[in-house]
Amino acid sequence: MSQGKMPLSLPPIVGLQPVPFFPTSMSANLHPMLNVAIKAARAAGAIINRAALDIESVRVSTKQINDFVTDVDQKAEAVIIETLLTAYPAHGILAEESGSEHGAQGSDFVWIIDPLDGTTNFIHGFPVYCVSIALAVNGKVEQAVVYDPTRNDIFCATKGRGAYMNDRRIRVSKRTQLKECLISTGFPYRPGDKLKQHLSMLGDIISQTAGVRRPGAAALDLAYVAAGFSDGFFESGLQPWDVAAGSLLVTEAGGLVGNYTGESEFLHENECVAANPRIYGQMVTTLAKYSKFEAAPKPKKTSVGRAVVDAEVAPDNAVEEAFVAAKPTLTAKPRRIKAAQAAAPDAPF
Repeated sequence: MSQGKMPLSLPPIVGLQPVPFFPTSMSANLHPMLNVAIKAARAAGAIINRAALDIESVRVSTKQINDFVTDVDQKAEAVIIETLLTAYPAHGILAEESGSEHGAQGSDFVWIIDPLDGTTNFIHGFPVYCVSIALAVNGKVEQAVVYDPTRNDIFCATKGRGAYMNDRRIRVSKRTQLKECLISTGFPYRPGDKLKQHLSMLGDIISQTAGVRRPGAAALDLAYVAAGFSDGFFESGLQPWDVAAGSLLVTEAGGLVGNYTGESEFLHENECVAANPRIYGQMVTTLAKYSKFEAAPKPKKTSVGRAVVDAEVAPDNAVEEAFVAAKPTLTAKPRRIKAAQAAAPDAPF
């Protein structure tokens, strides 16, 4: 771990008063780094809630077509970074708005931050958005917080310690048939996104499920899969800060996360599917043909891809063993892209 300290230069937060953090019965048993992340998320949530009282006064600018950023995103990100680096000045930062500008460069500890996931919802007054904070250690996500400020719900997880919503341990749903499931997703919304492909993919999923929803905040979608509120999630064009925290919530709640072919190296691949083990297998069977990555054949007993095909009839334990490698990681591996899809751009979320 790098011990060097980088000078912190954050935009001023005018009129912001310190937000008190009142520990709950849950916080006493949490990892110290997770407690700091919760404190940061609540501070950002206070900024967001205050701004939501007067949406018309929020300053909105466009990063690219249909991709918005507000002064609220920037203020929330600033207070998160300040809180995290005050506690851990030698840690690195990867944030949606400021990238790697702050924090120690080259640190083994990197905080991955989306200060306001669901900005489009927020600026329209649609109350589905959240704060997402994750800590990656040597490339693997080990701490995660997703905070819904409209409902004051904290979803959090530490690797190996399970996932929680407020004071309650959460688990993914127990449904075993895709036809019974409620699935969430995100739609392409910019020129250059693969709208036709997504509509085809969406049609395949809709025809096999009880319903599909598009809430508009990927981190919260993943938290809902972890809590069993929905049974699965899939989306293309996502960035690490969209899915890092939510992916750990899902795996710690007993679910699986990967790309459309079922492989666990997904954070940098712009495609994500998550669900309980049985539903995950069925979703991957449907979505694999839409993946831009070509997976190499593997033996049946060890292959994640092959086990997925048999997931609907395999015992739960066999499926979970087959996907034991499906853990969130920041380590990107080279991929072979299918020639037919190489020219199609995949815009970031």
